[in-house]
Amino acid sequence: MKRKYILILIALFISLFIYLFYRTDHTLVNRLLIYLISPGTYTRLKAIISHALSLNDVIVYSLPEGLWVFCITLTSRHYYIRLAGWQMDCLYIPLIFSVGLELFQLLHITNGRFDLMDIAVSLLFWILGAYRISGTYQQQNILKQFNFKTTVCLVSYGIVYLAHVFK
Repeated sequence: MKRKYILILIALFISLFIYLFYRTDHTLVNRLLIYLISPGTYTRLKAIISHALSLNDVIVYSLPEGLWVFCITLTSRHYYIRLAGWQMDCLYIPLIFSVGLELFQLLHITNGRFDLMDIAVSLLFWILGAYRISGTYQQQNILKQFNFKTTVCLVSYGIVYLAHVFK
């Protein structure tokens, strides 16, 4: 497996771990786990892990989004979107998405709390994914050819739904 995909899997696993054991039980991914292992087992497991490994607020609340931005930046930088004569480099979509989500939270359009630290961490990980991880690639229109790479890219965007908080 390529180094890029190993980095993506590690980043997504760290984010999943944080969401499962340090964030609210009302996210979709937590509800799925509770359904699979029972509420009591989940509560005990969460208490054991969060007690054994104490994490600060930046790691718990900002790092998962930063890691997700890193992942989608790595998978998006190979593509562009062309619609009706307009073309956009997909490299910038993760940054626009993460900052836009924070602005929606500020305006109370979506659930969550606006946090400048989330924007700073997302920007840092976007830069890492966009410019520090090297590799040669030729950009393609993401809507023209569906294969493993385009599927990974699109699924990476869908993963953010697992962090959706239900009230």
